Amino acid sequence: MAPENWIGVGGRFGRQFRGIAERFPVILHGLSLNIGGAEPIDRDLVAAVGAFMDEFHCPSYSEHLTYCADEGHLYDLLPIPFTDEGVKHVAARVGEVQEILGRRIALENASYYAAPHQGMTESEFINAVLTEADCDLLLDVNNIYVNSVNHNYDAVDFLRSLPLERARYIHIAGHYDEAEDLKIDTHAATVIDPVWDLLAEAYRLCGLLPTLLERDFNIPPLETLLLEVERIREIRTQAGAAEFKVCA
Repeated sequence: MAPENWIGVGGRFGRQFRGIAERFPVILHGLSLNIGGAEPIDRDLVAAVGAFMDEFHCPSYSEHLTYCADEGHLYDLLPIPFTDEGVKHVAARVGEVQEILGRRIALENASYYAAPHQGMTESEFINAVLTEADCDLLLDVNNIYVNSVNHNYDAVDFLRSLPLERARYIHIAGHYDEAEDLKIDTHAATVIDPVWDLLAEAYRLCGLLPTLLERDFNIPPLETLLLEVERIREIRTQAGAAEFKVCA
């Protein structure tokens, strides 16, 4: 869940949320940290997230490896230049966030539709940022598939090139087919077979990491969503029955 939507919420909704948090672990996935941006880190936001994590015993906090603000929130997740300077910039900001929180965070490999500058590959950039920052990876298999089509690379090879020993959990979702060579990450459609296949490969490489099915729009009846949840369980069962490497 996005902590920005719940920090400071009281009344009936606050009580309902507290009841949920008492029964289930609450995993935080932020939308506003702007980890790749030029504006100073919003230290008040980070401190509020930390207090929220303490209050509700949230085990983890992740954000997108993007920027999303420039003199105001842009309401989009935009790509960071894949350069040595970009690596150092993002890693320093991650270090600042982790120091405030007193915890590690995870960064999600993001979908993107144009690359402002590429001094290295996307995979090299992700590896360098996570190593320099010493933070974790939120592995989004749909984003890998979307980018593999949009930027013409092999999705499985890309998956295998990531620092999977840092992966802590997985996102899976559907996307929109704008054209044969253009996919848009919408979280508004059913998951397709190539993305399910990537999930199975991720389990084979990393073990049975916690997995979130994302659906933000065009939400179908609950029974339909539960069929996709059951598909996740089936793939996990199949992966658990086979031999696979568990990342440290």
